[in-house]
Amino acid sequence: MNKNLNMFSEEKKGLDSEYHTLFTEDVREERIPVEGKPQQYIIIPYHRLYRVFISAFSENKKGLHAVFHELRKAGSFDRLELRINSDGGSVTEGLQFFNIILEKFGQNTTTFLDNHGYSMGALLFCMGYRRVIYPYSEIMFHNYSHGAWGKGGNVKSQVEHADRSMSVFFKDITVEQGFLSKKEYKEMTLGKDFWMDCEEMCRRGIATHVVVGGETITAKKCLKLIKKDRKASKKAKKLRKKAAAKKEKKGVSKSVKKPKPTKKVTPKKKKVAAQTKKVKQKD
Repeated sequence: MNKNLNMFSEEKKGLDSEYHTLFTEDVREERIPVEGKPQQYIIIPYHRLYRVFISAFSENKKGLHAVFHELRKAGSFDRLELRINSDGGSVTEGLQFFNIILEKFGQNTTTFLDNHGYSMGALLFCMGYRRVIYPYSEIMFHNYSHGAWGKGGNVKSQVEHADRSMSVFFKDITVEQGFLSKKEYKEMTLGKDFWMDCEEMCRRGIATHVVVGGETITAKKCLKLIKKDRKASKKAKKLRKKAAAKKEKKGVSKSVKKPKPTKKVTPKKKKVAAQTKKVKQKD
């Protein structure tokens, strides 16, 4: 086979579309430890890992066809890894990734928020079975944007249909999974944006894991570390404040000179002194 025609040969390891890049990697049999159950492992047979780097959902060319064609070759043990760094874009394009996940990968899908996902990027991140973030990852949910052109009746029917279908899709991804409350979802449809950081995503269950110091830990453990760090920081701040106050007090006491104490003269001593004076005068 001609190596120049092999899209995953050493000469060309990635398959590029306009805004996304697909890499594949053959992985030998793996033993993955079961969380919370020592000495228990999940054995994953030899498989292929599909890693897609996601940018804007704004494809205008046919490059994405080749990406989806390659993804549809996946077997039952193959895994999909989506690394998202996206401001969002076309919802229909995002739905194509959603369909691929449902059709070929399911629970073998891991999404990474590397480093942010806004709008459609946020929804795609939520589609992962395992959702991994970093300490400074951020996400933003908001309502879709839509435009229509044509005769009055056509415009009306398009807008109504888009509203129905998009509302169901957005609600399934955000509310049904417990990432947004019904009240928040309603506020979102009225124009409110929801911005979240690492801690908020862990608290809501949007993130399942966090990469900290080169180690991937659970979101629950990350929240405990954040709480511990915050407590330690508060304690250190209190100690610094106490030390500063002590230092300031010491400085004030040094700068103010205390007056020399005067000798107290008792009435008895005064009487003796007066008598001594009289004797001296007589002499």
